[in-house]
Amino acid sequence: MKQGHRIGILLLGLALAGLPGSSAWAQIGGQHAFEFLSLPASAKLAGLGGVNVSARDADGTMLLGNPALLNEEMDGRASLTYIDYLADIRQSTATYVFNSSRLGRMGVGLTYLNYGRFEQFDAAGNSLGEFSVNEYALGITKAVTTGNFTLGGTAKLAVSGIAGNHSVGTVLDAGGLFKHPTTDFTVALAVKNLGYQLRPYAGSEREPLPLDVQVGATIKPEHMPMRFSLTAHHLQQFDIVYLDSAQRGKLDENNEEIKPKKSVGDKIARHFVVGGELLLSKNFQVRVGYNHLRRRELRLDTRSGGAGLSFGVTFRLSQFQLDYTRAYYHVSGASNYFTLARSLDSIFKKNSGS
Repeated sequence: MKQGHRIGILLLGLALAGLPGSSAWAQIGGQHAFEFLSLPASAKLAGLGGVNVSARDADGTMLLGNPALLNEEMDGRASLTYIDYLADIRQSTATYVFNSSRLGRMGVGLTYLNYGRFEQFDAAGNSLGEFSVNEYALGITKAVTTGNFTLGGTAKLAVSGIAGNHSVGTVLDAGGLFKHPTTDFTVALAVKNLGYQLRPYAGSEREPLPLDVQVGATIKPEHMPMRFSLTAHHLQQFDIVYLDSAQRGKLDENNEEIKPKKSVGDKIARHFVVGGELLLSKNFQVRVGYNHLRRRELRLDTRSGGAGLSFGVTFRLSQFQLDYTRAYYHVSGASNYFTLARSLDSIFKKNSGS
């Protein structure tokens, strides 16, 4: 495996968990199957800090953040997302939202993550050729709106494969959202990645899925071209602070480790993600996000390199919308997110009319 590929795999693993993969060290990561489900799968989600459950608009990819964000503005919209991680790691996501008289409003999403190809060796060091590593999840979302409230759910099938060895799981996301009737204000709750590992990898035991309970709010002050979001994640577990081995204390007289103290303020702050959008016009918007957990866990002792920050823009040209985000995970590099969206209704209507 090339050195750059090793670094890419390591950093993506850190991003997936927010911390190292050892179950002895980890607070919220490294102990779950299908950790890739925790990654932001679109440019807008990444641009708002990687976690958001309340930014309600016409962007169909937001149903990946909270199924209750599915709404009438998304009807007929399809989107394709390409994510350029470090080394050869690539992720692609497709979503489509439709509304039918029989099924109601529904969305379909497919996420595929490819870690590239690796060379395999036997115990004696002889090459056995190359193998691939990939994961994907297919989900169907259903949402129902009554008055100012929306309830939604997404059922997923998740598959992870390494060199022909596969693990399969079923996953459920559930969410609720309240939209204020007169002001641009929403508050929402989402429970992500409830599920069960139907089939573990050969020789492995079943593992839990990366459960995440999230609450958030989004508001656009009147007469201001800005929208603000605040989201809290991993509310099912208060202490998600990781202290790596280099920062831990020495042994006391009883030969027990003296661990550094964790402040209550730091424990609370790591649960929050902040996002902001500057609505310059209908066709051009700018967004910024800050993920405090990501910054604290992925920074170096001497510098952070922008870890935890993300910046994005939205362009609308004719019937197309292009979103781009650059999200910083580590001083070694950042990831690029591209989402292209278009309403397919006009195409279908035009063809049927002709």
